[in-house]
Amino acid sequence: MNKTGPVLETLTRRLAETPPDFLAEPVVAGSGSVMVPALVNDLTAMHGARLPQARLGAFVGTAAHVDRNRLALVMIAVWLLADDWFLGAQIAPAMLADLLTDPMAELAVGTPAHKFVNDPERREELARVILAFLDYRPQGESEAQATDRLAAVSATARRKLLAASRAAEQRARQIREALAKKAAEESADKWTRE
Repeated sequence: MNKTGPVLETLTRRLAETPPDFLAEPVVAGSGSVMVPALVNDLTAMHGARLPQARLGAFVGTAAHVDRNRLALVMIAVWLLADDWFLGAQIAPAMLADLLTDPMAELAVGTPAHKFVNDPERREELARVILAFLDYRPQGESEAQATDRLAAVSATARRKLLAASRAAEQRARQIREALAKKAAEESADKWTRE
């Protein structure tokens, strides 16, 4: 997050004001009303170039519910990235495509897409994730502040921390069980020797 970006409140307000067209159902397995590849291609054209057809394939929906949520989140992110500030930042279309694939898929795993519009903390998380991916931080924040705040609001970071905590607890339980078993074996050996 080396570069100074826009005022965060401007982005969160834009997310809160997402028009209904960007909240419509993405086309997934033939049903829905918004062709997400076309929307992504329009965004990249606004940023100066169109994506190759192969890159747009990542935005074609399958039958999975998770994919529907991912594509709905991509639509919301497209709305945010069409903001004048992002258009003026001259972001490479390939970078936009990268942003709209993995980070959006990761965010969509644990949170319904509509929460990134309706919930203030999720709006902040989405804005911060997008800025961080593009190496920007909100205006008026240092790198350390921006990093700390992203970690604080990130549901993804919380899920990872919780998973790591569970794994550490599982490992500690296995060690305790192994130590108890070894102590029992040593005790049994001691009694058989006597």
